[in-house]
Amino acid sequence: MLPSSTVENYLKALYQAEATRNENGLVPIGQLATAVRVAPGTATTMVKALAESGLVQYEPYLGVRLSPAGTKLAALVLRRHRLVEQFLVEVMGMSWAEVHEDAEQLEHVVSDRLIERMDAMLGHPSVDPHGDPIPTADGNVESHEYHSLLTCPLGTPVKVIRVADQNANFLRFLEEHKLKPGESIEVEARDPAADSVQLRTDDERRITIGTNAASKLLIEVL
Repeated sequence: MLPSSTVENYLKALYQAEATRNENGLVPIGQLATAVRVAPGTATTMVKALAESGLVQYEPYLGVRLSPAGTKLAALVLRRHRLVEQFLVEVMGMSWAEVHEDAEQLEHVVSDRLIERMDAMLGHPSVDPHGDPIPTADGNVESHEYHSLLTCPLGTPVKVIRVADQNANFLRFLEEHKLKPGESIEVEARDPAADSVQLRTDDERRITIGTNAASKLLIEVL
């Protein structure tokens, strides 16, 4: 099977779902179907074809996981996507809130030669504008365990490392309140009953965000 854009989208969705997979390592077909925005029956048909091509391992009624070959191909799709995002922001001057959809299109058509040229021009970045790790040309990804603003210590300086949401409105909100990757903040208080997390920024501003938003900001303790 040729790696069409449809195939690449399925593999990428599986790769990202496996980051939060269950104990048996299988991604339910329903979850995959939701990620690629198709009916479960359509996803099942594609998964069977991917299994025949050796890109996934499919267990009927249980779920699907990437094979080693599928994992590498998915990582290379992510590499193209994240390098394109970084290029659009750093070289083209686009907003980090605008580049995701463009990268979704370009990741399927840009050549390997152009991607490697972009990588060199950018100085071989390790992360994209949202802090997501950029796989190497061999398909390897450096993994890290990060706290979120829901799990980090209170009253301790932390730095935003990664944003686990590509929604443009959410990214604009973070930019407006100086909560982008690289910014230093402190969590002053959490109130689960009020669904709120109170933050203090480096310039002593206080911001209150919801717990869902706080869970999407991954940090490291300074």
